Amino acid sequence: MPAPLRLQGISASAGYAEGPVFDLERITAAYVSKATASEEKKALETAIGIATSRLATLIETSKGDAADILEFQIAMLEDDALSHPGFAAIASGLPADAAWRQALDAEIAGYETSDQDYFRARAADIRDIRDQVLRALTEDGEVQTPTGAILYGEDIAPTRFLETDWSKGGGIALRAGSTASHVAMLARSRGVPMVVGLGVAGLGVVGLGNSPADLAGTALLDAEHGGIVLSPSKAEIDAFRQSSSSFSARRDLARIFLTRPAVTRTGTAVRVQVNIADPSDVDGIDIATCDGVGLMRTEFLFGKTLPDEETQYRAYRKVLEWAGEKPVTIRTVDAGGDKPVPGFTVEESNPFLGLRGIRLSLARPDVFRVQIRALLRAATHGSLKVMFPMIAIVEEYRQAVAMFAEEQAALAARGIPLKMPPLGIMVEVPSVAIMPEAFAEVAFFSIGSNDLTQYVMAAARDNIAVAHLNSVRHPAVLRLVAAVTAFGHRENIPVSLCGDAGGDPASIPSLLEAGLRDLSVAPAQLAMAKAAIADVSIQAGPA
Repeated sequence: MPAPLRLQGISASAGYAEGPVFDLERITAAYVSKATASEEKKALETAIGIATSRLATLIETSKGDAADILEFQIAMLEDDALSHPGFAAIASGLPADAAWRQALDAEIAGYETSDQDYFRARAADIRDIRDQVLRALTEDGEVQTPTGAILYGEDIAPTRFLETDWSKGGGIALRAGSTASHVAMLARSRGVPMVVGLGVAGLGVVGLGNSPADLAGTALLDAEHGGIVLSPSKAEIDAFRQSSSSFSARRDLARIFLTRPAVTRTGTAVRVQVNIADPSDVDGIDIATCDGVGLMRTEFLFGKTLPDEETQYRAYRKVLEWAGEKPVTIRTVDAGGDKPVPGFTVEESNPFLGLRGIRLSLARPDVFRVQIRALLRAATHGSLKVMFPMIAIVEEYRQAVAMFAEEQAALAARGIPLKMPPLGIMVEVPSVAIMPEAFAEVAFFSIGSNDLTQYVMAAARDNIAVAHLNSVRHPAVLRLVAAVTAFGHRENIPVSLCGDAGGDPASIPSLLEAGLRDLSVAPAQLAMAKAAIADVSIQAGPA
């Protein structure tokens, strides 16, 4: 029996999985070349059509983020700019499979060599598109994933994730991957254990094969702590199952807290709201389980085309009507940085420090004013709050407020129903966290822990090499959080936190100690966050 092999990576979605390892990079059937270039061209056209049809079928049973991913892939397949190099390579003499692989590999390389993790993560989508077409070209039916298997590879395609039945368990272990990838996002929303960054050698050293016999060995995936063990000993299996049972018990216990108000062990009340990225997200949330929406992203509207006023108005109204009297905080479009928008954002050498968030909105008033009008109109349907992202100086806030006032007057002059919502800011640029007193005129603060931590520590949270540096629990970050919270308390300015840290049970005690009493978390984290709050002993303080 081989010795146990232990590998350490980064948790992308907490949980435990025990089962056989399935190699995502198994050999597929060979492509049969055609007699002429015209036949090769026809074969590639047909394969692209088949791949597009498969995605269209899959999208019928998907919604929210999953549907957005599939729509992106369909749009890419329908874009001549993507397929043209492949057809050009066929004309130069290459068979369809080699031509398509060459064209897409070049596209993938462009994403993978980006200095921004967001773009590196998007390489998985292009790789998925490549493989969908290659699959259609070879007419390869693909071996079905064994029930409860741990899927292993360099990365995993979003469509592979969506086609997998996760109801019987299983997990994902990747040599590379990213906690910011589409699959990581889907895994967290569906509770699928996932670990990334296991290393370039990774599981390859155990000699995975392609037959069921080769995959029969058991692996233990600990996606709570970010590790995997192959060929485990009996003692390791016993210890793993004890940890897995403990995690399941904590998760089950947390469900008890889901419908209760969040209160610490010592009786301090804490507001817990949810973060959403698409109006459809609220369809699966009982408003009684949360205190409102602490962050509604609006980037989902800015896809292939810039959204018109009516489209935005309907999206905002849906969420406001769902929330009823509870507040809904909508963030104006945070494009740029890791969220490029065609026709809106600009290419920059360092987009995270460039024209993004409110800077871009102010630079494009034609686009920003459309969103402002939609927000003012939607505000009549609930308790709306609006916040501006990436504020660095108070003049940016004042310019945005002035534009709201101008659009308010214009709508009122036309007799259109509207309501001016409270206008606040994200605290994610260190200049704001260091000098919150310069922003005493804002209606509220919402701490964006992801970017604030990234900027304070000069370490991207999704860069595996520096992930150990990127922690909201670092004293420097917590000191800034505490300073903003204390200032808000003194000046009677509400302060909340809407970054990932708010839903992390390990970070919640530190955030409450820093004075926060309002957290916004991903819907899937609601129960665990409330349970973590209930376990904290802390005296009443800032509210």
